[in-house]
Amino acid sequence: MLRITKITDYGFILLAYMADKDPEQLHNAKDLSAVSGIALPTVSKVLKILTQGRILQSHQGSKGGYSLARTANKITAAEIIEAVEGPVAITDCSSSDGCERNCQVSQSWQKINGAVIGALQALTLADMASA
Repeated sequence: MLRITKITDYGFILLAYMADKDPEQLHNAKDLSAVSGIALPTVSKVLKILTQGRILQSHQGSKGGYSLARTANKITAAEIIEAVEGPVAITDCSSSDGCERNCQVSQSWQKINGAVIGALQALTLADMASA
């Protein structure tokens, strides 16, 4: 079974909440924890990862917080997953580097992986937040 991690899932939950609000509004970890029901240390960890992945911007100061780095319709599901998990690859041989075996199923996995990535790139945060 293919699954994304809980941290990625939490990232989508937090980002969807942020996308549903005024784009100029700043969000802090404490408030996001309260509205999402996700533990504060986990929210802080997710926000840091998403900031490092350039999905969020961090604003310092007493009235600081986090905002989306771009509008929700410009952030794709693929970008969010890659920011948290790294490149999308169903198997080792479907990654851009491939694997050392170079067997007969390798090209099929690469096609499947390409289709998955294409679907994730076609789905925006705005799409997910409005569903």
